[in-house]
Amino acid sequence: MLKAYEQRFPWNLNWNLLRTFMVVVEQNGITSAADFLGLKQPTISSALKQLEGMVNCKLVDRKPNSFKITSAGQVLYAECSSIFGAISQIPALLEGIEEEVTGHVNIVMASHVVSKHFDEILESFNELHPKVTYSISIAESSEVQNQIAQNRASFGICLIGNKPPLLEIKTLFREYFGIYCGVKHRLFGKDNINISELAGEDSVSFQTDIESGPLFSVTSLRARAHMKPELKGISSNLPEVRRMIISNIGIGALPVHIAKRDVELGNLWQLPPYTKLPTVDIQLISNPKRSLNAAETMLLKMINEMIANLSLAERSYV
Repeated sequence: MLKAYEQRFPWNLNWNLLRTFMVVVEQNGITSAADFLGLKQPTISSALKQLEGMVNCKLVDRKPNSFKITSAGQVLYAECSSIFGAISQIPALLEGIEEEVTGHVNIVMASHVVSKHFDEILESFNELHPKVTYSISIAESSEVQNQIAQNRASFGICLIGNKPPLLEIKTLFREYFGIYCGVKHRLFGKDNINISELAGEDSVSFQTDIESGPLFSVTSLRARAHMKPELKGISSNLPEVRRMIISNIGIGALPVHIAKRDVELGNLWQLPPYTKLPTVDIQLISNPKRSLNAAETMLLKMINEMIANLSLAERSYV
């Protein structure tokens, strides 16, 4: 049961203080927050002091040449982000209560998600509900998870390492990774290459390719081929990893079904191993706490029905 002061707190709180605090954290300072909001620095400092008094804890450690968010401040910021996400979706929720499905779907995904099943659902959904609008943004997998946790997007598609708490996760599809080189590489165009010939090679990869990360199987593949352990090039963006391979900065692993077109065009060449390739699962993540508008509800329903009706083998791309 809530204590008396806890019951009064949401009624007494000036919600603008939370918005100001969010900006202070995101702008990493009082002065920069004041510039962002078009206010004077004392106004921001006063708002922060007032909020600290209301929550009865220190939220920011301010010292000369030092600005640090306290542990309590980090907890409050996470809650503020969730509140902001919930409030941001109110117009879309109200827009989607008509009989005809309308509203906006905001999808955030990792770089270069290629799934014919997902694309077919989008096509069918758009034909059924032509008044729905969409936005699709690209982010690192960790940022995709953050945005879904903070209620800032309808759903996300990304790689998952450690399962984030409180989020719903389902495997959208599975892809296989092979090693590729560019035209200028000494092994380009050769057949029957022995994996031992890759020993000591420079390599490029993704930022998520770290020990125990979601691309750990790709890390193991490099070790299996005895390539140099240090990556010569990294990117969170698949087209840029592809660019580094084609530019002969290093050899690297790419999803086989995505690299297939470049192999056919003569831009890439697949290197060993050719069997027992590592697999990576691409996940659909959503926030059960999010109040979905009609468009989000219907689209997620179609995706979940596809996942339920097709085996993972049918959603695996080689």
